[in-house]
Amino acid sequence: MRGRDHQRGHLSGYVNPEAMVPPDHPLRQIRPLVNAALERLSPEFDQIYSLTGRPSIPPEQLLRALLLQAFFTIRSERQLMEQLRYNILFRWFVGLSIEAPVWDVTVFTKNRDRLLEGDIAHGFLRAILADPQVRHLLSNEHFSVDGTLIEAWASMKSFRPKDGSGAPPGPGRNGERDFHGETRSNETHASSTDPDARLYKKAEGQAAKLCHMGHVAIENRHCLVVDALTTLATGTAEREAGVEMVGAIPGRHRITIGCDKAYDTQDFVADMRSLGATPHVTQNDKGRRSAIDGRTTRHAGYQVSLLVRKRIEAVFGWMKTIGGQRKTRFRGTPRVSWMFTLAAAAYDLIRLPKLLGAAA
Repeated sequence: MRGRDHQRGHLSGYVNPEAMVPPDHPLRQIRPLVNAALERLSPEFDQIYSLTGRPSIPPEQLLRALLLQAFFTIRSERQLMEQLRYNILFRWFVGLSIEAPVWDVTVFTKNRDRLLEGDIAHGFLRAILADPQVRHLLSNEHFSVDGTLIEAWASMKSFRPKDGSGAPPGPGRNGERDFHGETRSNETHASSTDPDARLYKKAEGQAAKLCHMGHVAIENRHCLVVDALTTLATGTAEREAGVEMVGAIPGRHRITIGCDKAYDTQDFVADMRSLGATPHVTQNDKGRRSAIDGRTTRHAGYQVSLLVRKRIEAVFGWMKTIGGQRKTRFRGTPRVSWMFTLAAAAYDLIRLPKLLGAAA
């Protein structure tokens, strides 16, 4: 018998989002890890929210929604709110019932900015790693650090002389600007759109772009991110961030740090040794002398560190292609850093179900 095309204007009966999500969906394994981490963050949420006034968006739901944005490469908060209106999977993960109204996008972004005050992104990453299931997966002796460029949300036309000189752009909304014959540098020019963006390139032959620099530290056993931060894009930023992240690793035991050639300097090697870390840096001996010698390179562990260190590129690859960090949508180092760190936490969450399943 042919079924009839009855058009219903409303949902009849009670629809349970839990029953609509397939039992083997990856988010079913991720959600308990997220909820446990958010429970550990509850005291920090209490510190940044008032006890009186109109209730805001629950920070737990806000963070779950931002994780979905990273998991599914949703390019804007406006599209995220649109998905939440009709996507039952998204509603289930965030914790919204079928009939619950979706927040206005402006309200959502204002509430997101409030979480900047308590550095919740770093707290969330630490809370994930503090889970008893996750802790035994981590190495506490061998780590790697590296940095990558994050293209700024600013055009080259906004990179103008600090003293106000220079020809104005052409008429119209997106007027032409001729840069030929003009010498531009970070000392004399700044972006009027994002003053924290810097003109920078990591290698010869590449085009210089306005960008920020993101840094991550991974442990070498399963290559999970243990720390992340964002700085201005400068020639020393990678080494300075590396020292900061290594100094934040808990414990006073001896550790190893795998790095690429950019870290092969006397100052960085000396800083690592003062922190009780053995610097397994790739030797940069083309036309110069490396900061490390056979006392470090003769050990088998040195070659292992150099091999495992390359896996940090997989972290950057996921964060840029899936997590939306190739070109940031935010301005200013604090906001860029917050979203970069949250994307690093999302990367760990994507990998943990398979790792926990293999360890079971």
